[in-house]
Amino acid sequence: MKLLTSSLLEELATAAAASPRGRTHYNLHAGPADLVQRYMVVANRGSYFRPHRHTTRAELALIVRGALDLLVFDDSGTVTARHAFGAGAANLAYENGPGIWHTVVVRDDATAFLEVKQGPYDPATASAFAPWAPAEGEPGVARFLEWARHAAPADRAPR
Repeated sequence: MKLLTSSLLEELATAAAASPRGRTHYNLHAGPADLVQRYMVVANRGSYFRPHRHTTRAELALIVRGALDLLVFDDSGTVTARHAFGAGAANLAYENGPGIWHTVVVRDDATAFLEVKQGPYDPATASAFAPWAPAEGEPGVARFLEWARHAAPADRAPR
């Protein structure tokens, strides 16, 4: 049995704060071959989730602590929807179907969310990254993240 406790969230928050990516994961599933992938993500405001889509699988995320925004894009990088989740928002969870370009923008440090996806995990097909958004570590990430903090539907990703 695995328990998700407040002290575990605090440990993960400490690990996220020390991580260059500003986030950490805690797997609930046994391994990549599991048919259901379940994990807790704890992320800080500076964590960049490059816009991506899952070509063949849906994704469910339940916000446990903190707050984040989900941005949905069309194929050209134009925002089609923005939804708030967690503290101070009416939404607690979202499910994205396959093929939907999206990213999350973390609003509170130590935001925690549970993700559930169909397995098994295959890194070659797990995510397709948006060609109109910078890869992690590239110049332009800070600019993109700042843009994403305020982007509204009909806004187009900076190039």
